[in-house]
Amino acid sequence: MAIAWVFPGQGSQKLGMADPLMTLRGAEERFAMASEVLGRDLLAICRGEGESKDGPTDLNDTRNTQPALFVVESLLVDELIRQGREASLVAGHSLGELVALYAAGVFDLETGLTLMKRRSESMAAAGGGAMTAVIGFDRGQLEDLVAGTEGAFIANDNSSAQVVLSGQPEAVQAVTEALTCKRAIPLAVSGAFHTPFMAEAAAGFAAELEATPFRDARTPVLSNSDPIPTRKGDLLKTRLMQQMTTGVRWRETMTEMGNQGIDTVVEIGPGNVLSGLAKRSMDGVTLSQIAGAGDLGL
Repeated sequence: MAIAWVFPGQGSQKLGMADPLMTLRGAEERFAMASEVLGRDLLAICRGEGESKDGPTDLNDTRNTQPALFVVESLLVDELIRQGREASLVAGHSLGELVALYAAGVFDLETGLTLMKRRSESMAAAGGGAMTAVIGFDRGQLEDLVAGTEGAFIANDNSSAQVVLSGQPEAVQAVTEALTCKRAIPLAVSGAFHTPFMAEAAAGFAAELEATPFRDARTPVLSNSDPIPTRKGDLLKTRLMQQMTTGVRWRETMTEMGNQGIDTVVEIGPGNVLSGLAKRSMDGVTLSQIAGAGDLGL
């Protein structure tokens, strides 16, 4: 059996997602550590009970979403490892890539929380953009429209039938209005994530990464910016630096999993977005979701 662990990103969060984890070893301590790093009560925010004079308390604010998902997913990873479970490959969608790197032993918990704080703050500060999910389209027409529209990019190439466009609001709107598709769904974001418009935010995050040592991974990692498996820490750092300004190549990630003989995909974290994409794109694959202690047999 060849198993891939995959980690969802922003959009998978939901109120109460921490509660099924609180019986896991070290859960309270980990949320306390994250709250200390952030300067606000992350567990209360996950429960919709956050109060703060100095920072956002909405779970859907990216400055909370990203650290919260990192804590939730990293707790599940640690319990899987304690149980002696292993993956043949790991990959994460957008912020999930940092959890994949943690799962592969590239950096420790404190480093992951620090990186996630810096990443989320940098992305929150980069406003002025728009993102729209597009479902059911002709890829040739889409690529031609994007190539001919200045300021529009494919941010998340999720599958053959689903992408997320990102860029200047008027450019994204022009592409979606001209595109023949089943659905076009504007997303509630304020930045042109995963495009060159994130260059300033990416530069700040890259400075943090430069000073952060990356170990070689114990498990091969598929990166968003280059979904070819590698264990090399320096290469994984370079790819992570590129992630904020380039698209999430998840369609290619799933193809590479198939090329590597993956027959089981385990989504670790809330929701089943990545499992749904795999179900429609990877023939014959076995799917599993782990979102709480009960899914781990505890």
